[in-house]
Parts: sequence; C-alpha cells; structure tokens
Amino acid sequence: METIRVATKERDYDVNVGPGALGLIGRYAGGADRIAVIADERVSRLHGDRLKQALREAGRTDVAWLDVPAGEPCKTVEWFGRTQQFLLEAGCTRKSLVIAFGGGACGDLAGFAAAAFMRGIDFIQCPTTILAHDSSVGGKTGINLPDGKNMTGAFHQPAAVLYDTALLETLPAEEIRSGMAEAVKHQLISSPERTEDMLAGLDYGSMDEQALLRYIVLGIQVKADIVGRDEREGSVRKFLNFGHTYGHAVEAAAGYGGLTHGESVMTGMLYALILSERLAGADRALTDRLQQFAERNGYPLRAVADYSFDELYRYMKKDKKASFGELHFVLLPEAGRPEMRKAEEADCRKADEELRKRLGVAS
Repeated sequence: METIRVATKERDYDVNVGPGALGLIGRYAGGADRIAVIADERVSRLHGDRLKQALREAGRTDVAWLDVPAGEPCKTVEWFGRTQQFLLEAGCTRKSLVIAFGGGACGDLAGFAAAAFMRGIDFIQCPTTILAHDSSVGGKTGINLPDGKNMTGAFHQPAAVLYDTALLETLPAEEIRSGMAEAVKHQLISSPERTEDMLAGLDYGSMDEQALLRYIVLGIQVKADIVGRDEREGSVRKFLNFGHTYGHAVEAAAGYGGLTHGESVMTGMLYALILSERLAGADRALTDRLQQFAERNGYPLRAVADYSFDELYRYMKKDKKASFGELHFVLLPEAGRPEMRKAEEADCRKADEELRKRLGVAS
C-alpha cells in the first residue's frame, strides 16, 4: 500500500493506493452520523458488494445508496438535483459523510453534491478507474452544461482517497487508454526523463500490475505537489490542464461519452504540442514521439475528422481558461517545462490543420 499526503489550505489528507485500500474505510468513516454512497451504476453492479462489506466490517450498516448513470451522463444539472434530494431524504446532516464510488465523472458529481449540501459536508473518494487517479485528487468537483465541460462546480477537498487498485481488473480497453492519458500528461509536464521512458517503452497490452501501480503513484505525486502549491488554480495548477482546451472541445463535440475524457485529452495534447512548435519553439521530435505512442496504444486520434475546426473553436472559446475573448493554452517548449501562452485564432486554426495533416484526415 502506498500513501501520498496532500497538503492544502482547506485540509490535509491521505491518498491510499493499492489492493485492499477499501479496507481502510473505517479509519475515515467512524465519526459520521450518516453515510451516503453515490455510486456509478456499472461499478455498483461489479463491485458494490466489496464496498458494502468494507463498511460492514467498519461497523456501518446504516448506509444510504444512490446509483447514478455510468460515466459523463451523470454530470448534469438534473442528476445534481437528484443527489441533493437523495441526501436530504437520507437524513444527512453537517456531520454526515458522502462516499463517491466510481470513476472520475461519479467522483465529480458526488464531490459537488457534498460541497453544496448544507454548504459543505465531508466526502471520501473511492475511485475505480485509472483516470480517477487524476480527478480524485485536488478537490475539483463539478458537472457539465450542454455547451461546456465542468462549467458548474466547486473546490472541495475530500477527507481521504481510498484507491483500491484491485477494482481496476474489470476495466475495458478504452478506460485503460483514458486513464493512462492523464498519467502521460503528468510526466510530460514534470519530468523529461520519465516522459522519454513512457513514450519509448510503455505498451498498455503488456503493462503488468506493478507497472500500472507505479504510473498511478507517480501521477498522484505530481498532482499532489502542484495542488499543494496552488489549490485553486491561480498559477501552476493551470499546467494540469495541458491538452485539455482542445481535448475538452473534442469531447464536447462528441457528446460527452462519445469519446472518453482521456482519449480526447490525448488528441488535445498532440494538438498542444503542435501549437507549442508554432508559438514556443518546441522540438517536433516530441510531437512525433507522442503521436507514435498514441497510435501504438490505440487512441482514436482520427475521430477529430468528424468535427470541423470552427465547431471545435466554438467550444474552445467557452473554455474556463479563456478570458476577455482570448484563448490561453498550456504549452510545452520542452518536456517538463510547461507555460501559459495566449493563442490567436489564426494560430489555433493552423495547428488544427497540421494535426489533421499528420493524421491523414481532411480539414
């Protein structure tokens, strides 16, 4: 079991990572007067009994349970409203505890539900996907609006994260790709050496349990360090959005669920590297290596052909990093050295054209 400490102004908390982490739940749930689980319905079917058993062993049988749609479809205003009514009907108070049990989308919804109910109650993240190694740490919670991802939400740090990696055994291939995209991102923005190791040698098809655990822990350590320095995205935390401006646009155009978050972000990172070549003097070789890595591991990069640049640009203009009508991107002059740069529409269009040319799809 690995334990990573996250230190923020709101609170300090542990991220416990490894097989059997759910067994630690009694350590964090003992003082709650009421426990309410908000669970991804698919995860609930597959692994709900494991969480219920862990709670029983901790002496908690008085648990309210709400299943929500799997993936991004749960992150709506309607489902947020349902969570508030659920917590009220469950008799929750300011001394109650919400447990988020699922992937990143479920964690975002449940965390926002906890942040809003009675103006904020405690919650624990119990992530069940690789992708959630990113989203479960740092306190970002929220839901989507029809024209923008994560546009409504709150910063609300969890009381703990219990990342039981034994639950990852049932993940389909697209969820492995999705989660590992964020693991790659963490190394791209922090370490030239680990970036080179990942891009040159990592093949998801042959990745064993120990290698996966190592990449998850490395990613959490990078994020914990950044969040500790900048809890509310005033400075360096923005670097965690590398690949997300264009990636969120692709994800939104695909209809939240048409492509996974990580698959979209991988396309966004490739786009950001092309933009980095244009605006920040980046070496084309890094872009080449990321593209080769993404293609080797089955990312659906060519799905971008389904959406015009103008359509994607409309979504990008609604990005949270846009201000005064200007778009700001996280760029990489070189691996491990992220920076924020303003990008004009003409530069964005040229980068989109270059991306499509590289992928052999029409503009």
